[in-house]
Amino acid sequence: MKRGWILAIIAANLIAVTVLVFAFPHLMISPGALVPEHRALATDCFACHAPLRGASSDRCITCHALPDIGLRTTKGITLAKPSIKASFHQSLTETNCMACHSDHAQPKLIRGERKPFSHSLLRTDIRDQCASCHAAPINTIHSNQTVGCNQCHKPEHWKPAAFDHALLAKDTLAKCEGCHKPPTDALHQQIQSNCLSCHGTKAWKPATFDHNKYFVLDRDHNTTCITCHVNSDYKRFTCYGCHEHTPDNIRRKHVKEGISNFENCVKCHRSAEGEPEGNGNDKRRERD
Repeated sequence: MKRGWILAIIAANLIAVTVLVFAFPHLMISPGALVPEHRALATDCFACHAPLRGASSDRCITCHALPDIGLRTTKGITLAKPSIKASFHQSLTETNCMACHSDHAQPKLIRGERKPFSHSLLRTDIRDQCASCHAAPINTIHSNQTVGCNQCHKPEHWKPAAFDHALLAKDTLAKCEGCHKPPTDALHQQIQSNCLSCHGTKAWKPATFDHNKYFVLDRDHNTTCITCHVNSDYKRFTCYGCHEHTPDNIRRKHVKEGISNFENCVKCHRSAEGEPEGNGNDKRRERD
């Protein structure tokens, strides 16, 4: 007998809860307060939700006509300042309001779980027209761009971008400092030429500096930079850093050959071969 009473009480409670859920859903199961624009519907859950099936896009568009979103109010009044970011709704491939919207302020534990807008919902003919929804960046790197955003960015994420320097105009391509901060190390501070004289546009490293234009680093000369460029001063070089290269030996050998101008070694000696290979400055022209 006692067991029957317990089952009856449980059944009565279940019935009461069920009635309350359908009679006062905004009090029993609401996930949070509605957005201010829908505050008038706070006690009318079934204006948007179907019993046991959740919110329905079909009910949304009874008030929000798809062609009017971002352009006119729900009463058909033209907006004084149309919302560019909202007017893309007319170009969606499907009417699925729930894919992006939730009119309830969700509990903190689950807030932010809703997936962001997916560009795949847009028709392919406008998917690349980013400016129809997004304001163009105004920073330096974007100010000179004339190509579409999709040349560097993907619709899934703005970053990382796959930038290709070949997209830049020729007069802009050589102005590396327009986007990049100049290196501050000792080597680059002494270089006055354009970055492109050593570096490529595909990657900063490896650099394409050709030391052979100045001196061929072969045989005994394939050494560290500081051997010839003391204190990392790349504007100057010395040949007195190794073997028999001393001022006295150099002077004695060159005077014996009748060469008095021997301060700039690489004028004549451009490799380890030892014979004059300079830029038109042979022994006869060096004899003063």
